[in-house]
Amino acid sequence: SDIIFNPWKKEENGNQTRVILYTITLTNPLAPKTATVTETQTMYKASQESECYVIDAEVLTHDVPYHDYFYTINRYTLTRVARNKSRLRVSTELRYRKQPWGLVKSFIEKNFWSGLEDYFRHLESELTKTESAYLAEVHRQSPKEKVSKQSTVRRRKRAHAHLRVPHLEEVLSPVTTPTDEEVAHRIKHVAGSTQTRHIPEESPSGFHLQSVSKLLLVISFVLVLLVILNMMLFYKLWMLEYTTQTLTAWQGLRLQERLPQSQTEWAQLLESQQKYHDSELQKWREIIKSSVMLLDQMKDSLINLQNGIGSRDFGSDPEEKRKRFH
Repeated sequence: SDIIFNPWKKEENGNQTRVILYTITLTNPLAPKTATVTETQTMYKASQESECYVIDAEVLTHDVPYHDYFYTINRYTLTRVARNKSRLRVSTELRYRKQPWGLVKSFIEKNFWSGLEDYFRHLESELTKTESAYLAEVHRQSPKEKVSKQSTVRRRKRAHAHLRVPHLEEVLSPVTTPTDEEVAHRIKHVAGSTQTRHIPEESPSGFHLQSVSKLLLVISFVLVLLVILNMMLFYKLWMLEYTTQTLTAWQGLRLQERLPQSQTEWAQLLESQQKYHDSELQKWREIIKSSVMLLDQMKDSLINLQNGIGSRDFGSDPEEKRKRFH
């Protein structure tokens, strides 16, 4: 609603541009009910009147969450197929002004594709109504013209088969611009639909992001392992303290029960205490040995983590990082 069409203006490079302002209705509960939109359309000079039109529309949606992070580029390619038939192809790309973090990016893309499907479903409905009105107009004409129009209608039904061609070279019109060739390597069509989703090619930046994700996964695994080892060490120390307190209290109770009366009983008591001392000493040695082994494992894990992070930092060029980030 509230559509305002500004006139076309011819640029120095031969292209024509115009700005369209309108208001759209939103159904997302996290967004306002309506939002204003500024759409800048560029019709390339390679377009030929009554033959082919290639128009790029840069769409800026205001008043929505994170609207300053992204914008949309829609390319409309309208090609004449027959005397009374044209073909419309639309490709879409989501571009970012600022790079958002992961959760925000997924939120933006999810709502972007959802809104895009609703928008072009509505466009398809309107085009179907226009086609129906046109066919109704044809049926009201002379019988001779009816026959020619009906054959056109039959060809129109068969045309859907070639609209599902998966190759982009057959989708784009013969009139191409340098940007057309660039887009040809960056988008993949959804079969049987006017909607296309862009899938970037494998690039060094994509490989870099994939390697960073693997590095983060390894670091997370090492940290989890360190936490488990620390918990085991804490448990063993706690059990050692608990056992020591229990044995001390038990020995105190035994001494309070009855004192030895003869030299033989004293000798037996000393012998039992010596055996207890030796067994406790052996337990302490085993516990200290296991604690030292756990600490050595933790030390090796931290050294490996430090070496991995250091080699990753020194092996990457800061200038290359900035280029890949942009």
